Amino acid sequence: QVQLVESGGGLVQAGGSLRLSCAASGSIFRINDMGWYRQAPGKQRELVAVISSGRFTNYADSVKGRFTISRDNAKDTVYLQMNRLKPEDTGVYYCNMEIVNGLGLLSTWGQGTQVTVSS
Repeated sequence: QVQLVESGGGLVQAGGSLRLSCAASGSIFRINDMGWYRQAPGKQRELVAVISSGRFTNYADSVKGRFTISRDNAKDTVYLQMNRLKPEDTGVYYCNMEIVNGLGLLSTWGQGTQVTVSS
């Protein structure tokens, strides 16, 4: 069984910063893509950023230049550094990992962490 545990959410004023972390544990051979998604109230979940095993990155246009995704393969962990936060960044942030183990390829989600940006 594989589990993702997120941390780092909270309440911050506009213009502030937060760093999210998501660590995987359990039976893991390797991890392909790691990503962060968010869901605002009344809206669909959307991609924020993704990083491949080769460390290629892709960002939503709304966060380019403000957010940075990174990964530590030794710790099976993905990070999201969020700077110059805006009220519209508010939402529940979920990490996702494509994990390969004895069962095959598993798309695994974290439990979500709340990020609230006040104006």
